[in-house]
Amino acid sequence: MVNKFERPLDLLDECKGKNVLVYLKNDKKNYSGKLLAFDIHTNIVLDDCKLFVDGKEKTKLGLNFIRGDVVESVSPSN
Repeated sequence: MVNKFERPLDLLDECKGKNVLVYLKNDKKNYSGKLLAFDIHTNIVLDDCKLFVDGKEKTKLGLNFIRGDVVESVSPSN
């Protein structure tokens, strides 16, 4: 398999317009939603955003901004 990602943020660029899971450093709150935008600090804008606490959906947030300094990882979702 050929690796099409030359830089770490290439993966996020590939995910724009698709659903992603955003895991936070506190390990209790996570978000899911459609990735609209991001920057080099991993600040993220999600649409149709949902907040999960301890793995359970708590609330629908709609359009949401997540500061990059609290992001642990971002993963494409199915």
